[in-house]
Amino acid sequence: MTATQTVGDYDPFDPAVMADPMPYYRRLRDHDPVHYLQKWDAYALSRFADIWHVLEINDGTFVASEGTLPAATVLARHNDGPVPDPPLHPMPFHANFDAPVYDEVRRCTAAPFRPKAVGTLAERIRALANERLDELLPLGRFDLTQDYGGIAAASVVCQLLGLPTELAADVLATVNAGSLAQPGQGVEVAQARPGYLDYLTPVVAHRRAATDTGALPIVDNLLAYRLPDGSALSDTEAAVQLLGVFIGGTETVPKIVAHGLWELSRHPAQLAAVCADLEANVPVAREEMIRFCAPAQWFARTLRRPFTLHDTTMRPGQRIISLLASASRDEREYPEADSFIWDRPIPRLLAFGRGQHFCLGAHLARLEITILVTEWLRRVDHFAIDEAAASRPPSSFQWGWNSLPVEVC
Repeated sequence: MTATQTVGDYDPFDPAVMADPMPYYRRLRDHDPVHYLQKWDAYALSRFADIWHVLEINDGTFVASEGTLPAATVLARHNDGPVPDPPLHPMPFHANFDAPVYDEVRRCTAAPFRPKAVGTLAERIRALANERLDELLPLGRFDLTQDYGGIAAASVVCQLLGLPTELAADVLATVNAGSLAQPGQGVEVAQARPGYLDYLTPVVAHRRAATDTGALPIVDNLLAYRLPDGSALSDTEAAVQLLGVFIGGTETVPKIVAHGLWELSRHPAQLAAVCADLEANVPVAREEMIRFCAPAQWFARTLRRPFTLHDTTMRPGQRIISLLASASRDEREYPEADSFIWDRPIPRLLAFGRGQHFCLGAHLARLEITILVTEWLRRVDHFAIDEAAASRPPSSFQWGWNSLPVEVC
């Protein structure tokens, strides 16, 4: 942000904000924590405590009827009052619904992400990490985000969704391409970007026709689900409900792992401290990596009831934009928030959201990050990021290091 730019210049789709939102977040936190965006008829919330409070409210005051990440074309339509849930058919991503539809469909997809089920994946994830390292380390130079964590995370997603793991690289490339956005636009996760359903709809169709006894709970539960009107989901509608797993499970973890390892390499004393006891210290460092490196910037809700915050009353139909990435850098919650401190106490964290829409894959993400970082530090004594070649494309949402070339020796 230049000297002439102000809080009023903040817009999540502005090219300067998409290139580097952090200076804008600081100005918002310090000077206008409930910032009105007239163009979008929305309020940007930037402080940790405010967002923590708002996201815990689950009484129908805030809903995601317009999507949790509405594009600019959606926000440009100002509402005259409360926005109802969308029609049941064709059914969009279930996060757009309030209870009971949201809760019921989420339960259909939740089984593989509960702690006990996630724990059974540990050895598979460890094997994937070491398979990647066996292939990559002899090369001496490769992309830490895409080639290491990216392929490993995408392989796990393929396994959970019943896709051949040989498709991991293609899935990763498809998700990365779908998350890019041009200035003035956004990424609407409630709508399938080109190519997503080409993977997911055939999986659902196969399970519907399957005569084998093998189970794929995340799909089987969706096929068995009945909406409040008694109707079932079509193949495409069931596939759309898998988008959160397909996108979130593929994209976020690799960026946190690569960026987190980069931060450790930039702080040799911290790196040495973590390496002194990997089993004990990596889970601690993981939480700081999530706080400091998580790429998701914001999620939105639409009001169905009036709500007042900091003497500002928001009316039904208006939106709030919860700036999670700003909350993670709020010094009111985290002293020296712009510094990476591997053993920072983190009693509260918002990177996975909070409340009704808390990230379904949080347990899996933590396990993947722990294993990928541990196996890397166990096998790699010296590494250096080529900062000049690193790439962090402008984005209104997933503002993360898509490419971090690394050299190992």
